[in-house]
Amino acid sequence: MSLSVDVDELEKDWSELSDEYRSLETANQQYQELHERLEEMQEKCTKQIQHQRYRMRQISKNIKTYLAKERLTPEDKEKVTQLEKSIMKRKAQIHEIEQGLPQQNSQYLKIILGDVNVSILNRNDKIRYKDEYEKFKLILNVIGLLLSFLNIVFNYRALELVFLFLLVWYYCTLTIRESILKVNGSRIKGWWRLHHFISTVCAGVLLVWPQGEPWQQFRTQFMYFNVYISLVQYMQFRYQKGVLYRLKALGERHNMDITIEGFHSWMWRGLKFLFPFLFLGYVFQCYNAWTLYGLSQHRDATWQIPVLAFLFMILFVGNSLTTLMVILQKQTERTENRYRLMSLIASKRQKTVRQPTNDGAEGGSSANKGDPSTDTEKSK
Repeated sequence: MSLSVDVDELEKDWSELSDEYRSLETANQQYQELHERLEEMQEKCTKQIQHQRYRMRQISKNIKTYLAKERLTPEDKEKVTQLEKSIMKRKAQIHEIEQGLPQQNSQYLKIILGDVNVSILNRNDKIRYKDEYEKFKLILNVIGLLLSFLNIVFNYRALELVFLFLLVWYYCTLTIRESILKVNGSRIKGWWRLHHFISTVCAGVLLVWPQGEPWQQFRTQFMYFNVYISLVQYMQFRYQKGVLYRLKALGERHNMDITIEGFHSWMWRGLKFLFPFLFLGYVFQCYNAWTLYGLSQHRDATWQIPVLAFLFMILFVGNSLTTLMVILQKQTERTENRYRLMSLIASKRQKTVRQPTNDGAEGGSSANKGDPSTDTEKSK
């Protein structure tokens, strides 16, 4: 009898589980339908974005043609200006819409990862991935600082190879992570991305540089260089993290903007104390290039030495020129804003001066000085 009761209970449990499984099947079917619907909507949005951009290009082209041929009246100029502003606003709106849609991988990611889609559609997951990228840079920077210091104290080939291999792996990983961030809306671009690709090649050449007298002559200088660069990068990271936090809170920066190993326009606020450290690091890169150029004349010189001299010189020139261009751009913007402010103040003063003169003209000459209505109007 007890066995019969136990079997009945088991059958009852199985029946309940079967009902739950049917519910699971229904939920899974709904999920598949929603997923197919989601893909259809994503494709539809992508096509409409392409259509919007095509039409905007045509409108912009027609505006340029119209401006080149026609003499515009003030009303037409105002309309054209409004159109151009609307086009700029629409481009920004489309960019924001794209952040929620899958993006095509860059050619570099296709070579490294294949045709795997690395788009992150959830906003919180994007920010989490960006924060992991920042932590990765910070942790590896500290590890690199410690290994550089140990290589100054101890002259062991195994310790050197560990550090050099870490540099190769770090910069390779950094380029991949930054490419994924770029797909997901990060605005890192231009020289600062190229800088990391060049650094990857530089670290790889250092790794295969054979032991010898030229390496021993350059070794200590290179380790001191890495200690200094690691300290400057840590200073930059702490500063940039705070600036980005404030700018994002004010809505002036994108949530996917990241800290970088160099100077960028949004870093301008309160950065003057970092300028000497940045440029000293760039001069150190130039000094490395000069030292390597001298070592290339050594009787035991290998091909790695002139290649490294060339790479360090590229890094020095690229970093210096890019930073100077950003500084000049920000100074120009500050000068333009100052002149605009001065012009605005001057125009306000002119209006203030003209107002009592007009009142006096309308009210007559000195005969109206005793008129209380005139005095009241002037006080207003």
